[in-house]
Amino acid sequence: MSKLRRQQNSNTSNVIETQNLVDIKNKTGNLYESIVVMAKRANQINITIKEELHNKLEEFASHTDSLEEIHENKEQIEISKAYERMPNPAILANEEFMEDKVYYRRNEDNLFD
Repeated sequence: MSKLRRQQNSNTSNVIETQNLVDIKNKTGNLYESIVVMAKRANQINITIKEELHNKLEEFASHTDSLEEIHENKEQIEISKAYERMPNPAILANEEFMEDKVYYRRNEDNLFD
């Protein structure tokens, strides 16, 4: 079972909740920096989910089907529906960030000095 699948089974819901911007800002000291960290984590989660889904659906791929021979595969449909029900990567990233589960570091090299 993948890490993301376990996260889905936790208390993560698909409901979007308002967040206190001061709390988000206090994590890094800068609201925009916090948002960038969450956005990058959401992108990582999204890539992982896409790769998992692609790998699972690849098992059902038939490269010999023509347009007349396309048929529904119930397992493939169920896998797709399960991934559609998963929480949005941005919600997962926000939750991880607020619970201090995201490691990030600042690039101290200032290019304009």
